[in-house]
Amino acid sequence: MRVLVIGAGVIGLTTAYFLQRDGFEVTVIDREDGVGRGASGGNGAQLSYSYVAPLAEPSVLAKLPSLLLAHDSPLVFRPRLDPAQWLWGLRFLAAATRERARSTTAALLELAFLSRDLIEPLIADESIACDFRRGGKLVVYPDEASFAAARAQVEYQATLGCEQMLLSRAMCVGREPALAGYAERIVGGVWTPSDAAADCAAFCEQLADRLRGRGVRFELGREVKSLRVRDGRFDGADTDGDPLAAEACVLAAGSHAPRLARSAGLRLPIYPLKGYAITLPVPRGARPPGCSITDIRRKVVFAPLGARVRVAGFVEMAGHDPRIPQARIDALAAAAREVIGLRADLRTELQPWCGFRPATPSGLPIIGATPIEGLYLNVGHGTLGWTLAAGSARLVADALARGEPTIDPRPFAYD
Repeated sequence: MRVLVIGAGVIGLTTAYFLQRDGFEVTVIDREDGVGRGASGGNGAQLSYSYVAPLAEPSVLAKLPSLLLAHDSPLVFRPRLDPAQWLWGLRFLAAATRERARSTTAALLELAFLSRDLIEPLIADESIACDFRRGGKLVVYPDEASFAAARAQVEYQATLGCEQMLLSRAMCVGREPALAGYAERIVGGVWTPSDAAADCAAFCEQLADRLRGRGVRFELGREVKSLRVRDGRFDGADTDGDPLAAEACVLAAGSHAPRLARSAGLRLPIYPLKGYAITLPVPRGARPPGCSITDIRRKVVFAPLGARVRVAGFVEMAGHDPRIPQARIDALAAAAREVIGLRADLRTELQPWCGFRPATPSGLPIIGATPIEGLYLNVGHGTLGWTLAAGSARLVADALARGEPTIDPRPFAYD
């Protein structure tokens, strides 16, 4: 069977990998002229298998004033004359209940654990050099209230198979000495030894090379304009060039998926969450962090990538605005300096980046079949695309093969 995969980010490429391995004839198409150019290109680099709690949770209600009014908040809602933005926001608030957050966490953890069991062997078996390191992850908290909430989350996740530890301030610094200069700003942390970090862009580039060598066809720099549907079945894709024919299609186009889905009569509750990143070289003689770090106060992550450190953060609901405000880059550079003591030449070394994470209101991605025969979805992973990519791809391949699913796919079904 010929399968068209729309999207050459980490979601689309891992989908192509498992489909090709299962015997499908695969074509990957992307509007960009290279792979991994969207949200995969400069993401936070963390493989956070055990840290998947959704953004939509009860405490977000108390933060609404800052989300709406504070321009320097790490979480920002920038109102637009866009009905999709407001509808997404209302659905997000409706999902911010304890029960919904817990059920979402349980589903995401199962998918993340599957991804962990698949992505690490894939990296090893395919000899992909992407600075992969399972160094663990340390999340640090600024006050007793946020640390108490973290304690409750750790206790809940322990019932679902997570292995995490609560650390005091001194234990955090003992675990990660790079935090020594920031110790007075934290009260404690959560240590997850199984989490990892890797360069997603490098992974995408090398996986695409492996796939080309196995006969997967790539159509890069070519945009899909609409999906064809005839008699309730997928019937090909119209592009800015010649149409593409296939018996099945997997839509993995990130934040651009809703537009293409609409052409097939489907509505996807996905909105782009804009984030920013810089990538800093570790000065000669300096020691990079030994693990990934997340500073809850700033909503900034730090991921060691060989001789570099990826610093990423912020969530903005602002549509597809590609501008990179200098204030955001300065804030990330300041975070690197103050939290882990890493200084950089602000003129030459920051490699500023922004991307658009395709998020659903609940935080659950949409994976699997649709009411249109032959059309499948692998979309809506939000900030967890790198973490969930391999497991999501496996579920899509299960759906196309019509075999027994590897895990329960129902939480991620198109509704």
